[in-house]
Amino acid sequence: MSQPIKTISLVGDRLRFLVTGEQSGGAFAMFDACVPAQHGPPPHVHHREDESFYVLEGEFEFMVAGETIHARPGDTIYGKRDIPHTFRCVSETTGRMIITVAPAGLENFFAEVGTELAGPDADPVPPAPDEIQRLLAAAPRYGLEILIPG
Repeated sequence: MSQPIKTISLVGDRLRFLVTGEQSGGAFAMFDACVPAQHGPPPHVHHREDESFYVLEGEFEFMVAGETIHARPGDTIYGKRDIPHTFRCVSETTGRMIITVAPAGLENFFAEVGTELAGPDADPVPPAPDEIQRLLAAAPRYGLEILIPG
C-alpha cells in the first residue's frame, strides 16, 4: 500500500516518514531523520515501543540506559522500551539516520507536534517555545516520558 511520503520538522530536525503504522498494519514505523549538528532530543523513555537507529551520515553520541555509545555510519543502536535514552549529532554537519519503532504509533505523535514541510529537502523549522509546549503536553498520550533535567 503506497501513500504520499510526509516530511515534518520536529524541534529543528527533519523527519521523512518512510513506513507508517497504517502501511505496516501497526507493526512498525520507519523514518529518515536529518539531525543538525549538536541537536538531539532530551532524555526520554518510550513506554510503548522499541526503537532502533541506523546511522547513515555523520556521527552521533547515544546514551542508552546510562551507557554512552559513539555511533558512526553503518552502526545500529537499539533502545528497548522503558529504558531512558537520548542522542545528539556530534558531527560538524547534519547527521542522518533511519529510525524504526515497533510497534507503530510514534509517527502520530511526530505528526501532531511537528510542522509539515513542503518536501523531503525543505529546511526544518527552528524549535519554538509553543512547539516544545505541544510536545510536552502530547507526550503522555503516546506513552512517552520526557526526562527534563532538574
